[in-house]
Amino acid sequence: MTTYDVSLPETPAELAGRLGLSFKNLSLLARALTHRSYINENPSALEDNERLEFLGDAVLDFIVGAWVYQHCPELPEGDLTRMRSALVRNEQLAEFARRLGLGQAMRMGRGEAASGGRGRDGLLGSLFEAVIGALYLDQGLSAAQDFMEPLLESVRDRVILRAEIYDPKSRFQEWAQSEKLGTPKYVTVSSNGPDHARIFEVEVRIKDQTYGVGSGPSKQVAAQVAAQTALETLGLSYK
Repeated sequence: MTTYDVSLPETPAELAGRLGLSFKNLSLLARALTHRSYINENPSALEDNERLEFLGDAVLDFIVGAWVYQHCPELPEGDLTRMRSALVRNEQLAEFARRLGLGQAMRMGRGEAASGGRGRDGLLGSLFEAVIGALYLDQGLSAAQDFMEPLLESVRDRVILRAEIYDPKSRFQEWAQSEKLGTPKYVTVSSNGPDHARIFEVEVRIKDQTYGVGSGPSKQVAAQVAAQTALETLGLSYK
């Protein structure tokens, strides 16, 4: 029977319970949570998580690629690739790890912990990959997909915009041209606040009709928001 370090803020069993995961082989999760610095100070401990990290990286590439393909049917191949890359980049995986509180269960050496390792993006991203690798080995691909689904859905819209995959202004112009309405114009209707924190309000118009209004810290951002508002009003958003 495997024993766990009771000085840890959270044991593997506690973490699994909190996340609603029923591991058949809890030692897999324990290994996923074990940084190599812990092995250096505890030679009798389980293998570190680097092999599981390797596996989890491959599993995530497939899961995220399949998810993007199924949930973003409007995107061409190049945009699908960019979105998958944005979703599996280390910073995004570290964000998932923080949201799930994985760092508090990570097994690491005292020096690494003292230097802030539990909150470091590089370690958290790798930790998340290792946990996915462990879940895949323990319960299969379907369980790993079910685990990832709500996480991916929660950041879908933000990642699309951040990765510049979806351009509301271009989409709205395509619609206007398809309807032979003319070219949309973006008009700044107000600018408020001090120079270092100015907020702009922009309307998107075709001829004399206003289709959407948006605000933001720059005219460019406000125009994108106005176009997005227009698309949503027309029922043409990418969602």
